[in-house]
Amino acid sequence: MKKFLFGSLILGGIALTAQVDESHPENWFNMNAENDSVNGVGTDKAYKELLAGKQGSEIIVAVIDGGVDYFHEDLKRVMWVNKAEIPGNGIDDDKNGYVDDIHGWNFIGGMKDGKPTHVDGDNLEVTRTYASLLPKYGRFSKEKEVAKDNREEYKLFKKAEKSFKESRDRAFETMIILTASKKNLDSKAEDLRKALNVEEITAESIKGFETEDEKLKQMVASYSRLFNYIDYINSQLNYYYNPLIDTREIVGDDYTDFENRDYGNNDIKGPDASHGTHVAGIIAADRTNDIGMNGIADNVKIMGIRVVPGGDERDKDIANGVYYAVDNGAKIINMSFGKKYSPYKSYVDKAFKYAESKGVLLLAAAGNNAENLEEIIHYPTDKMKDEEHVFSTWMQIGASDVGKTRDEFTASFSNYGNETVDVFAPGVQIYSTWPENEYKSISGTSMATPVVSGVAALIMSYYPHLKAEEVKEIILKSAIDHADKKINLPGSNSQDKKGNPTVKYVKFSKLSLTGGIVNVYEALKLAETEKYKK
Repeated sequence: MKKFLFGSLILGGIALTAQVDESHPENWFNMNAENDSVNGVGTDKAYKELLAGKQGSEIIVAVIDGGVDYFHEDLKRVMWVNKAEIPGNGIDDDKNGYVDDIHGWNFIGGMKDGKPTHVDGDNLEVTRTYASLLPKYGRFSKEKEVAKDNREEYKLFKKAEKSFKESRDRAFETMIILTASKKNLDSKAEDLRKALNVEEITAESIKGFETEDEKLKQMVASYSRLFNYIDYINSQLNYYYNPLIDTREIVGDDYTDFENRDYGNNDIKGPDASHGTHVAGIIAADRTNDIGMNGIADNVKIMGIRVVPGGDERDKDIANGVYYAVDNGAKIINMSFGKKYSPYKSYVDKAFKYAESKGVLLLAAAGNNAENLEEIIHYPTDKMKDEEHVFSTWMQIGASDVGKTRDEFTASFSNYGNETVDVFAPGVQIYSTWPENEYKSISGTSMATPVVSGVAALIMSYYPHLKAEEVKEIILKSAIDHADKKINLPGSNSQDKKGNPTVKYVKFSKLSLTGGIVNVYEALKLAETEKYKK
């Protein structure tokens, strides 16, 4: 699920800000603690001291996400191009099952009257789980009423039912509050209505409005935040917690046929490519054009694979996105998404195992709910459902902050786990590409994950003889060790009885397997050692 966070309201877990504050320089994730007093990954130092004069090889990184703006000024040169395909001829020239897949594939789209159509909003997996099991178990009030062979599934239904109803009811209650808030704001906005020359203030009416009047500026900012909140809650009610919608009508596939991979369209941008475009820029925004920003890795080609709507991604699409990436040459797959239910996990597991067998590195975001992943499950996971097998080429990434104080060492929203999360990487106010040649700063483990994907791509590019497992080992072993440092526990920020802010501190070793923060400079140094030479 692609998720945003406007102001202080969590819209699923990613912070969107209009500008970068002074403590978070635009390029901070590429900086390093020694020279810049921030816990960046040392990219700039690596290029200057370790890579100068060296030539790397090309690495394809698949961004499985909500879409990528392949026209963006900072991405168009680094987009993967399927050279075996002739653009726009309507023929599957390379016989890979996908027509005109020039830059990747969109698994949540279809075709109508010869034009691509798209899934934009969708429901959450908890809603689908509840709706699919309701006809079977809705009449039962107690577990003992259900046949023994079905009791595990009944428990899943009851869990989904409780979560679905609580979340839906909370969304209704929030909308009532927001409606009252707008009414209150409207009562104070006569001057703004006059300035806009409108009877009612709407999101469209304040778009692009400029004024020198500070009072009006503050009023516009308040409305902007409010409309963002309202839009998000409307998405929850209309899509996330709406069991009646079925977006597969747009896609046109048989969703029960999990062996079918031939569906979708070639428009990898889709209706909202903001999240995927931002992810792609972190990995590989053009380092040669002196505009915008610099991604971590040169010599990278971004393959766009669209599977994530405004709602939860579906297991079938995740799996087929992985198969597509592997079969078309990707060596790294970035997965900045996640959800709490995975009804067809075994099918996703098969795709991950296939990627592992082909030596492809899988990188997944830990999630943004400040939860301990030793206690809850955040899908996808590195363990197969029905086997003991753990994917050897898998890494799960938590989000770190600038680290100037122990109160801003980890991202306050990041999930964690000393056995499930491998390592942390910069994920707060990360400046990167945005659709239509724009740039924005947002936060999330969704941003930390492409930082590590970029680091992995850089290692693979300059040391192409290394296997995926070795690249993973290098990244983890070279992470800057903060294991014994006591830092802020994500989600522990609160207030005492007097209203003073309080934070709980734990050793960083409690939050990840390594107790470390990724560092590409140290990783490249380690790759040069005798152990990893040919």
